[in-house]
Amino acid sequence: MKRVALARRVFGFALILGAASFGLPHYVAAAPPGALKALDTDNDGTVDLAEAKAAASKLFDKLDRDHDGTLDRRELRGHMVSKEFGAADGDHDGTLDKDEYLAVVERSFKAADRDNDGTLDAKELGSAQGRALLRLLR
Repeated sequence: MKRVALARRVFGFALILGAASFGLPHYVAAAPPGALKALDTDNDGTVDLAEAKAAASKLFDKLDRDHDGTLDRRELRGHMVSKEFGAADGDHDGTLDKDEYLAVVERSFKAADRDNDGTLDAKELGSAQGRALLRLLR
């Protein structure tokens, strides 16, 4: 009988701790090593939208292997998932031109900028939204 009572107390305590843990903030990793430094061209410890767009523009040119001014799904493999591509392809021609690509980068940047200060620090780049942005920039 005493064992059953003790087990109930322990189980109840575990439930309380488990429920309380749902209210704790989720752990956010820092940006991958070197990511911030590679994008932070003015060396201020953050990435602003202009720096993100400059990196995106450079990557766009690198990925555009056939030099037609657009990127198709094959050229974007590993940088953008199909759902993102479909949403970004405003003219539904199966490709993204540089303006469409940069618009995706801007939306991703704004989603990662949790404190709305116009810059991303290592913590913001390490968030899920920040990692999604990094896929578009590297």
